[in-house]
Order: sequence, then C-alpha cells, then structure tokens
Amino acid sequence: MAFVVVPTDAEGQIAVCSEGLSFWGGVDPDTGVVIDAHHDLHGQSVAGKIVLMPTSRGSCAGSGVLLELALNGHAPAALIFREDEQILTLGAVIASRMFDRSVGVARLSAPDYIALSSCKDARMRGGRLTADGVSIDLHRTSGGDLELTPSDRSKLNGDHGKAVALAMEVVCAMAASQGAKRLIDVSRGHVDGCIHSHAANLVFAETMAGMGARVAIPTTMNAISVDRENWADHDVPHDFGQAASRLADAYVRMGARPTFTCAPYLADDAPQAGENIGWSESNAVIFANSVLGARTAKHPDYLDLFIALTGRAPEAGVYLPGNRRPRMVIEVELPGGHDDALWPLVGWVAGRLAPDRVPLLAGLEHAAPSRDDLRAMCAAFGTTSAAPLLHVAGVTPEGGLAPAPGAAQARMTVADLAAAWERFNSGPAGVDLVALGSPHLSLEETRRFAALMSGQARHPDTSVIVTLGREILSQAQSEGLVARLEASGVRLVPDLCWCSIIEPVFPKDARTLMTNSGKYAHYAPGLSGRNVRFGSLSDCAAAARTGVAASRLPEWLQ
Repeated sequence: MAFVVVPTDAEGQIAVCSEGLSFWGGVDPDTGVVIDAHHDLHGQSVAGKIVLMPTSRGSCAGSGVLLELALNGHAPAALIFREDEQILTLGAVIASRMFDRSVGVARLSAPDYIALSSCKDARMRGGRLTADGVSIDLHRTSGGDLELTPSDRSKLNGDHGKAVALAMEVVCAMAASQGAKRLIDVSRGHVDGCIHSHAANLVFAETMAGMGARVAIPTTMNAISVDRENWADHDVPHDFGQAASRLADAYVRMGARPTFTCAPYLADDAPQAGENIGWSESNAVIFANSVLGARTAKHPDYLDLFIALTGRAPEAGVYLPGNRRPRMVIEVELPGGHDDALWPLVGWVAGRLAPDRVPLLAGLEHAAPSRDDLRAMCAAFGTTSAAPLLHVAGVTPEGGLAPAPGAAQARMTVADLAAAWERFNSGPAGVDLVALGSPHLSLEETRRFAALMSGQARHPDTSVIVTLGREILSQAQSEGLVARLEASGVRLVPDLCWCSIIEPVFPKDARTLMTNSGKYAHYAPGLSGRNVRFGSLSDCAAAARTGVAASRLPEWLQ
C-alpha cells in the first residue's frame, strides 16, 4: 500500500537515487546540488524535482538541510521513499507546520516504486501520484490508533504551553508515520541541530525559544560551529560567529546543557544498557545502541528538541526488541596485522552492504577492538547506512542476538577493505592539514596522539588540529597533554568539530587534509572542497611530522 505522509500539490522531473542520500554533507543547503562525491547523483540538483530514494542515510541533520532548502526555494517538490524514513520526513513536517512551506513526502510499495522510477516526470495531487502510464492512490497515515496517556493529551491540548503542544503534535505525527501504537518515556536527550550550517537551524531554535520552550529531561548539546568562548580571537567572520553563538544560546535558554560535543557517551554518566533515551547525531545514536546497549531511534534534528520538551518518543524502530535483531549477517575476513584504520573501513563497508537494515558482523571475535575502535566503526557506518544499530558477534552487548528469519548473508573481504581505503585516499601525498576529532577525540586518543608525537614538532607547512569536547579538554589539560601537544605545534579546539568547521579555523591554504576518521573522509570532499588522505592515528602523526602521507596501501591490506 502507498501512503502520503506530507501531502502537497506538486509536479516535476523525476530524479532516482540508486542508494540513500544524506542531505547533510551530501546536498548544498543553498542550491540543492548534490555534493556527496560518493553518490551517483553527484553534481546534479534536486531542487524542484520528484526525488525517489529507497530511504535516506547519514546525518540526523538532514532534516535541517531540507528545511533550509524549503525556506530558500531550492527544496525537492516531493520525496518518494520505498522504506521507512524519518530524517527528511521530519524536515518536511516542520517546513509545512511551522513555516507553511510544502515538500511532499510519500512511501510506496516496492512494485509501485519500481514502476515510478522508470518514468521521467510525475505529479502529486491530493491522494494520487501520477506519471507516464502510472497512477498510484496514496492513503493518509493516521494517528487514530495511537494510545495517548492523560498527560500526553494534556500536553497536546496546550495545558503546558504552546511550545509543548506543538512538540507533542509533531511527535504524534511522526509516531503515526512510523505505525507506532503508543509513546514511551525517555530519560535523557541529545540535541543535534545546534550547528549553524545554515540559517534554518537558527530560525527554528529562536522561534521555539521565543515560544517559551523548556526541556523536560536532562538534555546535552552537540558540537556547535565555533569555539564558544574564543571565536572572536580566531578571526571568524563576525556575523557568522554571532549567529552561531545565538543558536547555541537559544538551546541553552531552553534548558539544554552546554556540553557542545558530538560524543556525549564519553561523559561519566553515559546511558546504561536497556535505557530508553532520545538522542540525535548519527555517530552518538549508533554507538549508544550498539556499544552501550541503550535504546534510541536515530531521531532527526528538531524532533530531538520536541522529544526533550515532552520526554516522550514514538515506540517504534529499535525501541522495540524485535527490531534490534540483525537482518543481515556479514562475515568479515579479518586481515592479519591490522591497525586502528581497520575499524572505520569495516564500518563504512558494512554500511554499504547493509544500507537499510541492522547487520551482525561475524569474524571479529578475536580482534579485541577498543572502545575508540568501536566509536570509529559506528561513525563510519552512519555515513553509508540508515540503520541506527549494528552488532559485532562476541563483542557488543547484543552480539549474540539470533538473526531475524530470512536474514540476508554477505561477505566483507580484505579486497573490499582495500577498495574503501583507496576511495578514502584519492588526494596527493603532500598533506597540508591533519584533522583529528570526528567524532570528538576521547581522552585515551588524546593520550595516544601525544605519545605518537613524542615531543616532535609538526612539519612547518602542515597544520595539525584536534577537536574535542570541553570535559575531555579539561582532563587533558590536567594531565599535561595539552601542553605537550601544543609544544609540538598541535592546536586543540573545543566545542566545534570537523563537520562544522569553516575558514579561517579551517586553514584557508590547505588543499589536502589527512584524517583517521572514516566519517570525515567520507564527508570532507563535499563539505570542505579539499582532497583527502586517510590512515591510522599513527599514520596521521607521521604525516603531521613529515608533511607526507604514505602513498602505498598498508601491508595488512595488500
């Protein structure tokens, strides 16, 4: 059956994505042009088109990019999905309900989706989607079956203020679109939409703060776009710095803690196994589910705030135990003698093999990954898969879950890993910038990098920048790590991360960067316009000292 989630009257040329697309880091929010260098629509515009994709993938911030496109007139006319999708759907819901900007959203059965994908143009009007020789009836999703508590109804009726009423309305609408039967309590939130990557995030946050919004549960904040305390000393453009600060301040006024980190799980009070939480930010969500055993959907930007305002989330997706079972088993060929660069590669390839389902990775039982290895794997997995969860047999808390009936089978070979390494290393050997901290460096990684630099100076033509959270920076200062790294010419920057850095904090003259992050290696070409090199933390330290990246495939991948 076909459903319309956000109705509209629209028509346009059909653009078909063979795989999911992350709008954040994958679509220019000012123009609608696809900037993801790894996507088949790279260089094409989605503005005004009927865009077909199986489901979205990647960052939770895609909802904000869609809202920005809707506000500036460069959004798709409609989005047509084959699978469940929440991130872009939420952006369309906000555009319609808060700003009267319409972007249609529908979900089709596989046969209807295949039929439509062969057409050139389509029209979406009322309850019907038509194209050349294709006519599809669209049924409205209904929240009539949603069981609301008296407290839910009180919030929905406006007894707790206009902001909470709006939040509950949207939470219920998203619950209906997911087929949820009820809402559940969540114990804590994490807000992702505090990055000033476009104007829509600021407009939304200040609109909600102006309505008197106030979080109802403990809520942390993602990395922002500036070093909050020192941006004026970094030659950041004044207008940008002020806007980024206003965005952060709006969430703080709403009661969120100014943690400013994309790695909230590094805090001493990390979520516990089985705890229902309401987090956004793709790497944080995947790590919380996979490694901590907590439970959270990959909530889109803006819905994360609404969940924090109400303390309620749709009981759907991986909140439900049955949906946490693996739907694909991937046998991994473990290369001998590998280093920490293995884990981002494994995550990235696993996401490509399982773009729309929870996988179980087998064959890594004796690899003994560290928590930082698992963080790197989860972050890279989030760039290529829409799934909020993966399992590693013998390693992660739910790695022993039996696969769902009919689970697919796949194999990840050393050749697959080598091909991913080659894709991440398309740039020249000369390195102008070593970029570490996507996600934010842990204290253990900071210690390792300080030891690898061992008091040696960086190459005079190579900048070395580490991004990390405030709490980790404070601990690193107490241990003397900051002084040691700064003596080597390393710059440590809190509050922001590589996915939000702009010039001049990002060195203007740098043409090629090197990173140990699969996530940033994936997004950097589109976000920064620079060439990329990838390697282990040790490789990055060597490039920092010499200005040159190893040009050959690592021995363990040959």
